[in-house]
Amino acid sequence: MDLRVAGLDHPDAVALNEQVQSYYREIYGDGDVTTLLREQFDAPRGIYLVGYDGVRPVASGAWRALEPDPVDPVDDVVRDGDAEIKRMYVVPDVRGKGHARAVLAELERTARAAGRRRMVLETGTRQPDAVALYVSSGYTSIGTFGVHRDDPRSRCFAKPLV
Repeated sequence: MDLRVAGLDHPDAVALNEQVQSYYREIYGDGDVTTLLREQFDAPRGIYLVGYDGVRPVASGAWRALEPDPVDPVDDVVRDGDAEIKRMYVVPDVRGKGHARAVLAELERTARAAGRRRMVLETGTRQPDAVALYVSSGYTSIGTFGVHRDDPRSRCFAKPLV
């Protein structure tokens, strides 16, 4: 798989995002309501990757800098120097080939290179394969944060990058 940096608005990123949103609606009944802005994924404060199998886009993943919200004392899970993983997705017919691990490794590498100290993410109870990927990659459970913090289906994880 060939990983390429793309913008959130790149046609292949948009197509993969539509697929992941459809998947979320299928398993949860709704999509991810997290607000994402293109500039959040511009270096050095983030990156958006699309993975290609030949010319076909088959995987995506991104990270964005995430800082504590000084106005929201309830959300005390986020720390200075965090990077948040977003839009990890592999199309169903190529799953099990290591594409998710390759995307995750590159996200961690680029976040570390940008000075981020910890990777955090939110996934859900109906995504056991995602949970297994993160746990087997060294992520540990943390409290919930962000727009999903009060959702009982939400599971959040973190991994030190330094």
